Amino acid sequence: MNTPSPSSHNLNDIDHLETADWLSALESLARASGLERTRFLLSALDVHAKQLGIVLDTPSYSPYRNTIPVDAQPSYPGDLEMEERITAIIRWNALAMVVRANRAYGELGGHIASYASAAEIFEVGFNHFFRAPTDEQDGDIVYFQPHSAPGVYARAFLEGRLSEGQLKRYRQEIGAPGLCSYPHPWLMPDFWQVPTGSMGIGPLSAVYQARFMRYLRDRSLLPTDGRHVWGVFGDGEMDEPESIAGLTLAAREQLDNLTFVINCNLQRLDGPVRGNGQIIQELERLFLGAGWNVIKVLWGSEWDSLFARDTNHSLLRRFAATVDGKYQTLGAKDGAYNLAHFFSEDPEVQRLVAHMSDAEINALKRGGHDLRKLYAAFAAAKATKGKPTVILAKTKKGYGMGGAGESRMTAHQAKKLDVDALYAFRDRFALPLTNEQVERLDFYRPGETSAELSYLRARRAPLGGSLPARRRTAPALPVPSLSSYADFALNAAGKEMSTTMAVVRMLGTVLKDPTLGPRIVPIVADEARTFGMANLFRQIGIYAPQGQLYEPEDAGSMLFYKEAKDGQILEEGITEAGALSSWTAAATSYSTHGVALLPVYIYYSMFGFQRVGDLIWAAADQRSRGFLIGATAGRTTLGGEGLQHQDGSSLLTAATVPNCRGWDPAFAYEVAVILDYGMRRMLEEQHDEFHYLAAMNENYAQPSMPAGAAEGIVKGLYQFDKRVAGDPVGEVRLIGSGAIFPEVVAAADMLAEDWGVTSTLWSATSFSELAREARDAERRNRLNPLNEPIRSHLADCLAGDVPIVAASDYVRAWPQLIVSYLTAPFTALGTDGFGRSDTRAALRMFFEVDRHSIVVAALSTLADRGTLPRTAVAEAIGRYRLDPQSSAPWTV
Repeated sequence: MNTPSPSSHNLNDIDHLETADWLSALESLARASGLERTRFLLSALDVHAKQLGIVLDTPSYSPYRNTIPVDAQPSYPGDLEMEERITAIIRWNALAMVVRANRAYGELGGHIASYASAAEIFEVGFNHFFRAPTDEQDGDIVYFQPHSAPGVYARAFLEGRLSEGQLKRYRQEIGAPGLCSYPHPWLMPDFWQVPTGSMGIGPLSAVYQARFMRYLRDRSLLPTDGRHVWGVFGDGEMDEPESIAGLTLAAREQLDNLTFVINCNLQRLDGPVRGNGQIIQELERLFLGAGWNVIKVLWGSEWDSLFARDTNHSLLRRFAATVDGKYQTLGAKDGAYNLAHFFSEDPEVQRLVAHMSDAEINALKRGGHDLRKLYAAFAAAKATKGKPTVILAKTKKGYGMGGAGESRMTAHQAKKLDVDALYAFRDRFALPLTNEQVERLDFYRPGETSAELSYLRARRAPLGGSLPARRRTAPALPVPSLSSYADFALNAAGKEMSTTMAVVRMLGTVLKDPTLGPRIVPIVADEARTFGMANLFRQIGIYAPQGQLYEPEDAGSMLFYKEAKDGQILEEGITEAGALSSWTAAATSYSTHGVALLPVYIYYSMFGFQRVGDLIWAAADQRSRGFLIGATAGRTTLGGEGLQHQDGSSLLTAATVPNCRGWDPAFAYEVAVILDYGMRRMLEEQHDEFHYLAAMNENYAQPSMPAGAAEGIVKGLYQFDKRVAGDPVGEVRLIGSGAIFPEVVAAADMLAEDWGVTSTLWSATSFSELAREARDAERRNRLNPLNEPIRSHLADCLAGDVPIVAASDYVRAWPQLIVSYLTAPFTALGTDGFGRSDTRAALRMFFEVDRHSIVVAALSTLADRGTLPRTAVAEAIGRYRLDPQSSAPWTV
């Protein structure tokens, strides 16, 4: 250390000698007692100064320099020259992969600049920290920056995991094995472990994955100590609200098994992340305020001698006065420009570099491109106890791409490089490629016995082997018999209950099963009491890593709020995104942890697919298995709540997710059959699917299950009953689902008694399942014209031309999913439009899904066929006091 002299620029310093004495004493303390003692005393002085009112606050950031001083850096455990050579090879192959694809097909896209800026970050991780699963331990989980996927592929190519043919088919997956654009476990199920393609989802998922590891440990389901979650993200990505949504949770629960590495290349897709500010200092304040350990890696080793001679901190003053927009410009220019427009702007700084040539100034690297600085940061992160760590690594976007993209505004869009730029790239990284090889964009892989590949394997061997890697299965989990937990629903005999309460009651019983019960992960976003789950508090407890450090206000109640270190419920608070992230961690535990679990996330249905649909899509990509229960579902069952809470679209959205099975059960026995079916599909047969089940909070009479109904329930449709008119004048088929089905039954009675119309009643548990199977049958018949046509379940149930009226508590597009596969006239009634606050009866009349509207729709379709006179329809409209002049509910 060098004793700093008081700054001559500080005009407020009235006694320079006294200032020098204080600064000298501080440095002496650091030398004699060490950094930890020095930090403690500074912290104590800070607290005391605030108590005395001397200072109100201190800046929540440190100077613009590396957090770890040179004398605290550990020695590098690898061969720096070899690792830099390997990094250069991977850089080339990643670049060649993208440029080749776009030279052949200009439409494929891809990214070069992001990996170019993060290559050293990844290599330090791969060579020294990221652990793969072994027979002894499951290894780390790494969330890779998605735009850097080409670099991960290029490394796997050197390892022999991917072929040259696969690299040549980057972003070409149809017809032959290719490589997907970003980390997608669905498309590369043995390679990518977690998806990060949608910005912001990776950071949030990483937080909840790290917490879920602690949950597994604290519940004695799996030992996870020693395992780590790493997330490599971009500085621009941190603007996504999801990126920072879990920061306080990570600090509050002391997740020292979590490290974020933020690649601070200062640039997002179109320009600087903070052109007029400093994103690194901003992120430091953010993470420090949230309670994280922050390590900055800003300057490479070439700067060390300059800092050592800068006793007056003139460099730090220049750094503090330089905004990121200027840093980007400096990064895009050469040494001469940097000398003129940065170092020469302050006489003290200019004197520091007076001995340096333009080339030496040009060689001053940013810390994120220095393996030694990065290793020190990674090692410090792993050694930190009691809090998560973020490493802020300053890099250049497009590092190595020169004028074709290094620190350029257009770096993110760079997909093609001209021959001169390719030559320059080769020369800069001393790659053993001829001009012809460069021009052809040949991939380079040293021989199997080469020093490079031998070193690569030797570094990965003690870390468990190659990453990323994903397993597909875990030991199957047996499901108890349906009658053991759902007899009350199968034989309800008219007892009134809501389907939400039926779900919760079944869940409570299955939780008592000695095998499956401990593997269930109930998840709520602060709505357990709303859904009648308070009885589970005492039964299985709420997970809290510190236990319960207080006596709850309701301690004397049978349903008191019980927190416990081994609690089973994940009560996430008011964060649907956090709850869904926990659900995904549990729903993919079979793959990431080798332990099959059954997560059940119960939430307000409106706050699922609409609010966190992107997270649900990522869960689908990750091949999640579990239940999403959209409670208080439907647009008319949640009386009084109105537009923002009433759900009329979740089932339609669920139908767009390929491996999501969406259900709208009307009765408790349907719920039971669906739960049993889903559990066996996911836990015993290990299908990579998840089930969304809409559940309502309306109590109505629940019938017992009709004989033979189970098969139709899981196929999506079965005949519930038939109402035969005494002297029938016509016939219709009425389809109902969910909470509207009792209205359909009532309409059938009215049609038979008042209008002489016979009705066959069908319960549609899933229009999406019906449509999916019918679509498959239609395609198979179309592509196999010489074979005997196959029939779908829908065709078997609804053959012929008897008119159909379908009503649900969702938008019309939900039942209309099946229209194209039918030959009969089809009328869909639904709840299109904005919700309203009122009673259920009023809402159903408003949205025209009540019994009267169903009767009128049935009469109208018969009148269209000439079966009934149109006067009958007009008579019904008058009798039921419908207003034909009113605006449709979906108008605005």
